[in-house]
Amino acid sequence: MQPVDYTTFQAICAELRQIWLPARLEQVYQRDRYTVCLALRTLNQRGWLTLSWHPQAARMGIGEPPPRTPDTFTFSQQLRHQLGNLALVAIEPLAPWERVADLQFARRPGEAALWHLLVEIQGNYSNVVLTNQDNIIVTAAHQVSSQQSSVRPIQTGQTYEAPPHPAGRTPSLDEGFDRWQERLSLIPDPLRRALIKTYRGLSSALVLSMLQAAELSPDQTTDTLTSKEWARLFDRWQTWLKTLNAEEFQPGWLAQGGYTVLGWGAVRPAESVQQMIDRYYTDQLNHQEFTQLRHQISQRLANLLKKLSQKAQGFRDRLQQSGEADDYREKADLLMAHLHEWQPGMKQIQLADFETGQPVKIPLDPEKNAVQNAQALYKRHQKLKRSKDAIEPLLADVEAEINYLEQVEVGINQVDRYRTSDDLDSLEEIREELIQQGYLEDPEQKYRSSASNANQTNFLRYRTPNQFEVLIGRNNRQNDLLTFRTANDYDLWFHTQEIPGSHVLLRLDPGAVPDEVDLQFTADLAAYYSRARQSDQAPVVYTEPKQVFKPKGAKPGIAIYKQERIIWGQPQKGRSIVESAEAL
Repeated sequence: MQPVDYTTFQAICAELRQIWLPARLEQVYQRDRYTVCLALRTLNQRGWLTLSWHPQAARMGIGEPPPRTPDTFTFSQQLRHQLGNLALVAIEPLAPWERVADLQFARRPGEAALWHLLVEIQGNYSNVVLTNQDNIIVTAAHQVSSQQSSVRPIQTGQTYEAPPHPAGRTPSLDEGFDRWQERLSLIPDPLRRALIKTYRGLSSALVLSMLQAAELSPDQTTDTLTSKEWARLFDRWQTWLKTLNAEEFQPGWLAQGGYTVLGWGAVRPAESVQQMIDRYYTDQLNHQEFTQLRHQISQRLANLLKKLSQKAQGFRDRLQQSGEADDYREKADLLMAHLHEWQPGMKQIQLADFETGQPVKIPLDPEKNAVQNAQALYKRHQKLKRSKDAIEPLLADVEAEINYLEQVEVGINQVDRYRTSDDLDSLEEIREELIQQGYLEDPEQKYRSSASNANQTNFLRYRTPNQFEVLIGRNNRQNDLLTFRTANDYDLWFHTQEIPGSHVLLRLDPGAVPDEVDLQFTADLAAYYSRARQSDQAPVVYTEPKQVFKPKGAKPGIAIYKQERIIWGQPQKGRSIVESAEAL
């Protein structure tokens, strides 16, 4: 993940000063343990200023509004109490060439600042600290005790001290070419290392883009550069410093997925620095959370399905044994009918079967007489029969549970990689569902209840050749919402036959009749978004939504149907439809 370096930090502050000063602070909301959002209002607009001290994604900038969930963090409560309804009047660097912004708050523009909110973007040591006019710490996002750091503790009531200055010389436009070249070439090092080691304010991303713009290799050593190469590099160096002085930045996206505020190597421009920073770090953090959450849920499902499969197999084995119950009764009847053939001490008796006349061997207990042996066989018959009656409903419950978890697994397989925030939302809905069903624990109660997002839908959407809309549920919650709330009497409902999969809806206007190509298109998608994704074809049923029902007490995503028709869906054609839509 690309960190916010000094150049990006300056670009963020410059744009904020230009557009968002002065601004009234209306609200403070803490999204998580690393991010707090300040609601700002100017004469022309309202927005949320995101301040993050995340170890890998520390940043500052205007971002998306926070979610409407309760804020229980103490830090945001303290900021709300001290800064509420004050004006943000200045955003100043705490010191030259430092990534620390001093956000100054006063009663109104033009008055002296009453509070200083210091945003430290320092990688693993990032923090947000509130001080008063006397430079005394009032609260901090992350308090550091003297036991944790003897160099720079950060605790309430102490005097605020700036972070230690980084090593290296301060870059300057006044420095001449000869002196600059001399410093860099003092020790023959690769260019990337020489630049970062010698001067402050440089990051790996900045140096790489600078060297690329100068058409130089980062691994090229300083003692191998020609005079023309030194001149090209110095020109890029001067351009960088002039951009910082003039605060004329060019935000843009890089081909490899990162960003730049200098325009070097950008494949497309960004709308603004704020928009670019918010989008980049939101996507990066979402991708990180998505990967962790998908692994967690997949591992849990795999373990559950393995245990349930073993349990079901155990029940089937016992049922198979119970199937021998009638055999014991028949042997007992046979023995009772031939009591006269029994002899004391017999361990086995061979008698002719009633119907076939074939010999049947019956093992006997030599210490019991014929009647007692028959009674033992009758008891064995009754025991196995009772076992069968008890096991059959247990097996049905386990198989229903397996079917439900396989249905959940289909939802997981749909989101095989992170593309948009909808993918993360879908995973969170699945996690919440598993928590509600008792398959996962949520001791912190951090996830939203279904009631809070019941009306929010992000179904997968496609268009048939005749431009009918196709909606597909991403998970069981969306499947239920799609089938039992969204569908109307004119639509058609699709699902793979007896195969776990997504609910699929072909939306139709009153009087509209889909062609065969539309039905096949929808069936191919239904087959692709099912457990039969890797097959060549799969049976897909379709019917009217009014013919689809949810059994009483059924788990999410489970439905039964009637008056269905069958069409064979081709998952690989469905895959082509999905890939074509993603390419657009």
